[in-house]
Amino acid sequence: MPPLLHATTLVRRFGPVTALAGVSLTVEPGEVVLVLGPNGAGKSTLLRCLTGLARPLRGTVQLAGRDVHADPAARASLGYLSHNALVYEDLTSRENLRFAAALHGLHDVETRVDAALASARLTERADSLVRGFSRGMLQRLALARATLHHPALLLLDEPFTGLDVPAAGVLRAGLKAERETGTAIVCVTHDPGELWDVATRVVILVGGRVVHDGPRPESLEDFRASYATAVAA
Repeated sequence: MPPLLHATTLVRRFGPVTALAGVSLTVEPGEVVLVLGPNGAGKSTLLRCLTGLARPLRGTVQLAGRDVHADPAARASLGYLSHNALVYEDLTSRENLRFAAALHGLHDVETRVDAALASARLTERADSLVRGFSRGMLQRLALARATLHHPALLLLDEPFTGLDVPAAGVLRAGLKAERETGTAIVCVTHDPGELWDVATRVVILVGGRVVHDGPRPESLEDFRASYATAVAA
């Protein structure tokens, strides 16, 4: 069986700037991979290539053996959550999720939507317009939308940006629940502590290249020291 996600030698340039210089990444079901690196390392570019939103100049991205750029149906097994919630502010929570369900052609829509709202702790705000929601509520709704179709792979781009401690805890619990169902997660973050206890692997990008890819160490503090060394090298 092929790995769940198999990205090989991805190259992406913006004019004279090389954002990705031959990045490869393999992810298996249930893994939680943190992608770290300094600003400009290529982290968000990598995530956009994995989602199919950006096409690499060279290299391929396969999900369960299907090319996400050549086969649009392959992207149906992806969920995406960014630091911007990207929900429709003039719709209610329920309407946002119904719309997502329609895009994915889901059945039992109301049952799925009710369950997603309950999981996101938004049942009481199900029929409230999203405009005016707090940052934490928006991210909880965005996670509910991204996982409504039970994706095999969840891609996160700085999902904790702007969240206070309680809101971050709720989001972290939601992601842990997703991992326990077998969903694989790739999370771009500037702070490994945000998902350290959930992570299984750590990848470090510097200058568009992978300089480290290994199991998550036990000690976060020891890792922070080695990370500083890897980034400075």
